[in-house]
Amino acid sequence: MIWRLLALVILMWTCPALAAAGDLDGRLCHAVTGTGTSAPDGRDFACAGVPERYQAARLWLRADAPAADAAFANGATLLVHQSRFDRLEVEFRYRDGHVERQGVAAGEYGERWRVGGQIAFQAPVRESPVTSILLALDRLESYPHFRVRLLPSGEAEAETSLAAALVGAAIALLALSTLYNGLLALASRRTFIGWHAAWVGTVFVWGLLWSQLALLVFPGLAGSLASKLCTLLATLAISFATFCAATVPEAGRLPRWARWPAIGCGLVFGLVGAFAAFPPSGLLPLLGSVLGILLLVDLATVALLLGWSWRRGDTGARDFILSWAVPMAVLASTEVVDYGPSLLGGGSQLAVLLASAFQTVWLSVAETLRLARLRVERDAAYAARWEMQRLAESDPLTALLNRRGFVDRAQKALRADGGGFALLLIDVDHFKSVNDRFGHDVGDAVLRCIARCIEDKAAGNGFAGRIGGEEFAIGVSGPGRNAIKVAASVREAIESLPLAHLFGEARGITASIGVSRGPAGAEFEILYREADRALYAAKDAGRNQVALFDGSAAAPRSPAPPGVEARAASR
Repeated sequence: MIWRLLALVILMWTCPALAAAGDLDGRLCHAVTGTGTSAPDGRDFACAGVPERYQAARLWLRADAPAADAAFANGATLLVHQSRFDRLEVEFRYRDGHVERQGVAAGEYGERWRVGGQIAFQAPVRESPVTSILLALDRLESYPHFRVRLLPSGEAEAETSLAAALVGAAIALLALSTLYNGLLALASRRTFIGWHAAWVGTVFVWGLLWSQLALLVFPGLAGSLASKLCTLLATLAISFATFCAATVPEAGRLPRWARWPAIGCGLVFGLVGAFAAFPPSGLLPLLGSVLGILLLVDLATVALLLGWSWRRGDTGARDFILSWAVPMAVLASTEVVDYGPSLLGGGSQLAVLLASAFQTVWLSVAETLRLARLRVERDAAYAARWEMQRLAESDPLTALLNRRGFVDRAQKALRADGGGFALLLIDVDHFKSVNDRFGHDVGDAVLRCIARCIEDKAAGNGFAGRIGGEEFAIGVSGPGRNAIKVAASVREAIESLPLAHLFGEARGITASIGVSRGPAGAEFEILYREADRALYAAKDAGRNQVALFDGSAAAPRSPAPPGVEARAASR
């Protein structure tokens, strides 16, 4: 769609347009009188040079109509480009002496405004043709910016319809891009995208005002106020675009000072543009020339900055240049080429609007793809870091938490609010004999079976780890009686493990378990020392036991039948 619109614009720009024949700018005679006065005598009109001292007066413009042209047989339409004036009155004078008067005033365009920044005055069809047209403008700010054309009514209607379609498509793209880039700036927190969102949003509002679509909601903006706001928004948009370009180069690619010339140009352009939006009487043409020079300097500075950054390998600068090539060329051309009535009467403004829509779509897509690549790389880095962390905290033989990982997890559990924490230390009984008799490969297989058993029993109750050799641990949050149940369940499950396929004979394995309990906020080192003492109590009691450290001063380390809880000695 964008390429088709672009091709249409280029075709209309490079080929002679039929509408160009209706340009009256070079055929206007002028006269200046006081505001509210009647039309001067024909001898008072000058058909050479440019009018002077008209800004606070009434400017009269007269042109002969092409009465003999068959194209105007079905009516004529006068199209006036939106400009800064207080009031505009139009008279169509017919050969039979009839005069058709129409007019608009600032804030009161009625139904005469057209999408594309124009005001339409239609001469009614009569048997007698129109011979001349007279225009009266009160307080026109700049005659060089005034554009007026006379077209056959059918051609004018077709032109305005096509202009409305192009403008509507461009503004719709800018609206979507404003929303998209704003959300993208918030999500990515990148300065460059934030400035780009500001630029797109400003161009979007400027497009609504210049095209006069804003009059659907705010009809009082018609006239000078809309033109002044357009000037302000246009200069702000160029300043935002400059700041956007200045923040594109990656840190480290260019010296720190390299951005400041472009930022300075953007600031100066914005300040002069704000002054030009509401200038003293008579200074608008001069300020327009100054802005034209500043614009070319700004564009050259931005191009040098981005070219330098691209040369140093910055892909972001490359994407920016490729997407901005068209609008930068169009902006530069407006200062050296007079678009006049080309591009459906929209002139340079329509060219800038279409180029801006093209740019924002291109750059939004390019930046989205760039951020997507960065996100994939970031996710891969996160995954690699998580995997390294997992490996650093995992036991390679059993895949349980290793000592470091278990201690970190236990300390976090102790810091959390809850009903306390219990530590279970599990030591496999007589495991050295397994390695000595059956070999370390069988011993490793036994440890993996025990690890799976412990992990199953800890699931839903706590977390498990291997903290060295044949010693395992389980951390359980909650009431202490829950820890005793888990310990008893683990001891029974280990004793019941079917290991005959590993040993080649009917032989099992047992484990001794020491349990210690502490409140939230207790020191892990203290719990570990207490659980270790309880574990030794279970060993002394005959192994295959569960022993609980409870701080009792008189608890003996006496043997107990298998499976019966033993009490560890106090400190």
